[in-house]
Amino acid sequence: QVQLVESGGGLVQAGGSLRLSCVASERRRFGMGWFRQAPGKEREFVAAISWRGGSTRYTDSVKGRFTISRDNAKNTVYLQMNSLKPEDTAVYYCAAHLTYSDLARAAPGEYDYWGQGTQVTVSS
Repeated sequence: QVQLVESGGGLVQAGGSLRLSCVASERRRFGMGWFRQAPGKEREFVAAISWRGGSTRYTDSVKGRFTISRDNAKNTVYLQMNSLKPEDTAVYYCAAHLTYSDLARAAPGEYDYWGQGTQVTVSS
């Protein structure tokens, strides 16, 4: 069973930065994504990156502030979050899907594996 372990969450003031990391227990052709869920809300797509890193996607609310990247040698995907806002407060989940294409996927139903999540809290 593939395991995804997130780290890097925490408490930060508005305008600050955090970098989330997600390490996969196996090296496979994974497309990777980050999702988040705020209290009382549904899980939503944040960012995704294709297996080779050639394709990325972002939800509109984080464009220009968040950057997704990956290091396949380390089985790790990152989410650099800058200019954080209180509305970014949520549990952030890493997800992976097996793929033979180099497309970034945004639909949670397309993902096969999920991490346990890491809390990000942005104070105003």
